Amino acid sequence: MRKLVLFLHASLDGFVEGPNGEMDIGWVSYDADLEKHAKEILSTADTVIWGRGTYQMMHSYWPSVPSNPSASQHERNHAEWIEKTAKIVFSTTLEKVEWNNSRLVKEDVEEEINNLKQQPGKDMVILGSPRFAHHIMQLDLIDEYKITVSPVLIGKGLPLFQGLKEKINLKLIENKTFDSGAIGLVYQTVR
Repeated sequence: MRKLVLFLHASLDGFVEGPNGEMDIGWVSYDADLEKHAKEILSTADTVIWGRGTYQMMHSYWPSVPSNPSASQHERNHAEWIEKTAKIVFSTTLEKVEWNNSRLVKEDVEEEINNLKQQPGKDMVILGSPRFAHHIMQLDLIDEYKITVSPVLIGKGLPLFQGLKEKINLKLIENKTFDSGAIGLVYQTVR
């Protein structure tokens, strides 16, 4: 059975977005080590799952990377990966998605995720989309939490965990320390 993995960057004080809604900008200790770590995580997935906001943000940027002369090799490789990867967008307000290999799901989130888990293939990863992730956490559909904690306190913003109605037991299955001081944590949901 395929796993649903949440992959997010967080500050040490538990925020995934800064006070102005910024994700991963300026406060994430992103360097070559974290690039390699992210590539390893994404190599285990063949499907990306997003909410509306993250889909729109990603679609506005990544398709233009291959033709951008100032794009790094890492950005070009990621753009190539994301272009060919299946993208499932959950939104009740979007009317359509136009990115290659994208599909829009407007209802029955829990049923759709459970059906996707039964299909053959690699893992599915929620990449960003913290508000959507909050909803999926409440439904207890996440099988692994892959969180990279940056050594910074940002004071306020969007919390990593919000609105949980019941306890979710987790088991630490991996941790890595990076030269930047960031820590990569992998927790498996215990059911």
